[in-house]
Amino acid sequence: MAELMTKPRLRWACRRGMLELDVLLAPFVEQGYDALTQQQKQDFERLLACDDPDLFAWFMGHAKSSDPALQALVQLILDRVRV
Repeated sequence: MAELMTKPRLRWACRRGMLELDVLLAPFVEQGYDALTQQQKQDFERLLACDDPDLFAWFMGHAKSSDPALQALVQLILDRVRV
């Protein structure tokens, strides 16, 4: 199993340069990341490796990821924001 990023590295990776993404990803690392399963944490790191235009499209509902695990994480993050 690959070693996961530390919290400080995750926080840094969440700084995207797009405010819309920053306000979704950074709070999720602080408030929701620890509750993820190991697999979801690995998937979250894969999500952070995606290009900003793709992330923006997925989070704004303009497109869906072709990867079901990444799309599930996008939905999970959006659901936490809508609470």
